Amino acid sequence: MSLWIGAVLTGAVVLLALVSVFWTPFDPIAADASQRLLGPGGGHVLGTDKFGRDVFSQIMAGSRVTLLVGLVSVGIALVIGTPLGIIAGMRRGWVEEAILRFSDLLLAFPALLLAIVFAAVFGAGTVSAMVAIGLGSVPGFARVARAATLSIMQLDFVAAARASGRSAWGVGVLHILPNLAGLLLVQSTVTFSLAVLAEAALSYLGLGTPPPDPSWGRMLQEAQPFLAAQPLLTVWPGAAIALTVLGLNFLGDGLRDKLSVGRDGR
Repeated sequence: MSLWIGAVLTGAVVLLALVSVFWTPFDPIAADASQRLLGPGGGHVLGTDKFGRDVFSQIMAGSRVTLLVGLVSVGIALVIGTPLGIIAGMRRGWVEEAILRFSDLLLAFPALLLAIVFAAVFGAGTVSAMVAIGLGSVPGFARVARAATLSIMQLDFVAAARASGRSAWGVGVLHILPNLAGLLLVQSTVTFSLAVLAEAALSYLGLGTPPPDPSWGRMLQEAQPFLAAQPLLTVWPGAAIALTVLGLNFLGDGLRDKLSVGRDGR
């Protein structure tokens, strides 16, 4: 059940983002002073914000930013963290120790804090946020890959491959990496959900996606002064963030349960 719920919620966000590439009810960045702070109805399904922009169109366009940040952040963490974890699991001693200490160093700087540092050094923006979130997520992938590699290295098919003279590179790529696919997929959904939250927090603080590009986090920040006049302005982006994270978490739980059943043979 978790897998289906997660797939439906995540699929809905993906569909929303894809549709927004070609169509939105209104221009998400076009301001209209005569339409400020309208409630739902009158052609604006979710109302308008303080600039008269259509909220639903902004939600649609903001989903693209959310998915882009999540995908790039996960990609960075996956590409860097997975090889480090495999190497640490295969090459014990000082190599493993160096990789673990590097992971500990990154863990000392949570992704959100690292993103704030990047914004201060390189300037606020979507790119610096993606890179910072991705680097902050490297230890998670590295530790998952290392733990799984240590177990896989004890299996007979790996011992046979090493006895046949296959190089460490060949063993890692041909035998270990394919067996990590399931675990890495689950870790990716967890990291994706954290990236969504981190991007929203950074945009809320003014350190994420710059205006006029729509962002769910900045929508929350811009709506805050109008809680009394139009409280629904905070509900819509908040609900979008919550449902996206919930969908990804359900998807990860479902995949984990599915893969666990498969490994147990039941």
